[in-house]
Amino acid sequence: MPSTSSYPQFLTNTPLHPSFDTDIRDTHLIYDYAAQNSETGEPEKWRYELWCFSPTRCVYAIHGGPMAGRSNYQTCTWQCIRPGELWQCNWLEETGTIVSLVYDIKERRVTTMIAFSRGHWEKSEEAKGDKRRKEDFERWRRLAEIGTQTERFVLCEQAEVVEVFRGRGSLEGVKEDAVTF
Repeated sequence: MPSTSSYPQFLTNTPLHPSFDTDIRDTHLIYDYAAQNSETGEPEKWRYELWCFSPTRCVYAIHGGPMAGRSNYQTCTWQCIRPGELWQCNWLEETGTIVSLVYDIKERRVTTMIAFSRGHWEKSEEAKGDKRRKEDFERWRRLAEIGTQTERFVLCEQAEVVEVFRGRGSLEGVKEDAVTF
């Protein structure tokens, strides 16, 4: 049982599948959710970008939708569902938001369940910025203090992967021991 002295903690008893290096490591995904504008109801694309940096870190940026303008990196866990086909990535954000993402390599799809904390969802403008800036990081941490664990906006969507390549692209790298909380 892990120590309860410091949270968050991540535990998986499933060893990282060796295909991580060929399937996921250093993979960069650009994907679009088909959504609608909350004010006009018009169709729009929410573009996300994810760099599968390492077995314990992912880096992302959001370019469309209510969270556009957010750049971040997280401690994450990866699980192979089917080598060469399906991988799951899970993380907890400093805002209290929980993300579970499945990347379908063959179908070029991303399926997500994002449980936004009340603070993150209702104060989306405050959730924008870059974690590397201390003032953004501190503001994001305060968003986790708004509401209770059950006061969440849960978003379950699928996105079309429009581009896959290796490397960081325009995203900024992160050290393996970078503070995520």
